[in-house]
Amino acid sequence: MASAGSEPLCSLHSEKLKLFCLDHQQPVCVVCRDSKTHNKHTFSPIDEAAQDLKEKLDKSLKPLQEKLKLLKDVKGNFDETAKHIKVQAQHTERQIKEQFKKLHQFLEEEEEARITALREEEEEKSQMMKLHQFLEEEEEARITALREEEEEKSQMMKEKMEALSREIAALSHTVRATEDELRAEDVSFLQNYKVTVGRVQQRPLLDDPQLDSGALIDVAEHLGNLTFNIWNTMKDVVSYSPVVLDPNTAHPEFILSEDLTSVSHGERQKLPENPERIDYHRSVRGWEGFNSGIHSWDVEVGDNTAWFVGMATESVQKRGRTKSGFWQIEFFSGRYSTRLLGYPPGVLRVKKKLQRIRVHLDWNRGKLSFFDPDANTHIHTFTHTFTDRLFPCIGTLNELPLKMSQGKILVTREWISER
Repeated sequence: MASAGSEPLCSLHSEKLKLFCLDHQQPVCVVCRDSKTHNKHTFSPIDEAAQDLKEKLDKSLKPLQEKLKLLKDVKGNFDETAKHIKVQAQHTERQIKEQFKKLHQFLEEEEEARITALREEEEEKSQMMKLHQFLEEEEEARITALREEEEEKSQMMKEKMEALSREIAALSHTVRATEDELRAEDVSFLQNYKVTVGRVQQRPLLDDPQLDSGALIDVAEHLGNLTFNIWNTMKDVVSYSPVVLDPNTAHPEFILSEDLTSVSHGERQKLPENPERIDYHRSVRGWEGFNSGIHSWDVEVGDNTAWFVGMATESVQKRGRTKSGFWQIEFFSGRYSTRLLGYPPGVLRVKKKLQRIRVHLDWNRGKLSFFDPDANTHIHTFTHTFTDRLFPCIGTLNELPLKMSQGKILVTREWISER
């Protein structure tokens, strides 16, 4: 295309480009209009054509401009969301650590109070160390889960923002180039019109990007009822026995487990002759007695070949051969029998070897019953009008222990509404 000064000329005829061929969508001179190439075509003055097409292009550009503004707003929201995720994670981690710190502090204070009150210091420390270790592991697991969630959601936001940035950059380039064309001289604008409008039309308007549901840190899951949930989890690592054996009542030949839930027979130990200790009758009492209500617990006898399980009154004679105040079933020399108030043993007919004994006391109704929980069968029931406090009582002449079965800890929630 030839040009005279700054004014473009027709490249074929060196004439000024005064017209615009609507059929070919290009500027032409008056000679071109009369040529065979443009025979029977429709023409418009350059200035009118430029005005019409600029208005048309500006109208086509408007959705792109609006889309670009929207994308920039969305990106701003995405940026704020990404920052908020980090703030949430930091705040939640601080709260988790603070809650666990309080639990550790509670355990330390409880440990100090119990060690002050009790003599079994090493066992107490061992139990507390286990609980501290559990809390440390639980805290680490929860913080790890939080950090993994932060990493996952931060990565998701990063990918979304990178894709959005690419879309904004491409759209910005199209909008800027089109706006430059709209500001160009009429002839220059018309010469580039096909390319310009094609670029605008080819730019797809994708769906508005949205944040996925759950994009933020689930703070409520991490912090909601945190101490309760820790306690609920802790029930799997702590044990509960409905009957705890009292070492101060144990026969000197008895060896009790550290958690005071099992007893076995061994070498005689040198122990104080305190009033509670039962010397003649080889037995050990439960720490807690009952003077009302219904109570039940299991004793694991396993393959022990010499044992008894029963109850003893609070006033039972500790020394001498009088065995008043005892109700028990026993296994000795391969036979099962009952014993009551020093009377000769009564024969018990048991169809299968007992592995566990369930003791069921209904103090108010005066019934002490024994069951085989594995076979779901009744073994024997004593009836008596109880007036004294009764204590669980077991004994053995065997190295194999008798064990109090551990109860399962259940955590329940009760909604209490104020009226």
